[in-house]
Amino acid sequence: MNDYMLRATAASGSIRAFAVTAKDTCEKARVAHNMSPIATAAVGRTMMAALMMGYMMKNDSDTVSLHIEGSGPMKGINVTANTRGEVKGYAFDPTVDLPPKENGKLDVGNALGIGVLTVIKDIGLKDPYVGQTELKTGEIAEDITYYFAVSEQVPSSVGLGVLVDKDYSVKQAGGFILQLMPDVEDSVIDKLEEKIKTIPPVTTMLEEGKSPEDILDLLLGDFDLEILDKKEVGFKCDCSKERVFNAVAGLSKSDIESLVADNEPLEIRCQYCNKIYNFSIDKLKELL
Repeated sequence: MNDYMLRATAASGSIRAFAVTAKDTCEKARVAHNMSPIATAAVGRTMMAALMMGYMMKNDSDTVSLHIEGSGPMKGINVTANTRGEVKGYAFDPTVDLPPKENGKLDVGNALGIGVLTVIKDIGLKDPYVGQTELKTGEIAEDITYYFAVSEQVPSSVGLGVLVDKDYSVKQAGGFILQLMPDVEDSVIDKLEEKIKTIPPVTTMLEEGKSPEDILDLLLGDFDLEILDKKEVGFKCDCSKERVFNAVAGLSKSDIESLVADNEPLEIRCQYCNKIYNFSIDKLKELL
């Protein structure tokens, strides 16, 4: 199992925790969209957050989507994950490139700029749950932390990291989410806050060979950590020729007539995975 995530509790159930390693998942997304290092880091972090948020949901058909719109050159990100550990996503401009920050890190914050994070949870009800917060830093982890605090009133700590190699491939990718339940004791909060301050960045821990189990142990080993579940994760798009054709069939009659009149085969590209679907003129005529 290369890419996987964990669900755990600690401090007698007053802390819930998630951790993920997703190098292959982020690399597949990078290759599918031919992304620059900054776009790879931004989309990778967002996909890992979505995977762990999907893990928090209950039913097989539940999905969570993270939609970011920003004033920066990347313009935004769309990511969708489900409870089965499947995720897909893309940057609005996957080629964006900026100089590194003073500390040498990729400048994801300025690539996204000022903007809004929208979280859409579809749990099978008539209307999905929609929560929206402003971007705090554009660095993703802090923005997800802020979203949990403001929109869901759950104090959380989020760590996300994608390390891009010299050849632009993904060298390491992982993250964690810790959440405090209402019954958590003040002494536990104080001790945990001190612990979070001292741990290295996620990618540093992964480079040292640490697994999600090790990372959770480092964070919560003093609080009777109990790992409850483990799930494989991967980059997977649920698009298909049939689904795309059904979307075309939903166009108005005049739009379809216009496509037929062009006398050119129709080419449609899936935004999430970049796969191309072609439909012949005869296939389009069937719709009329």
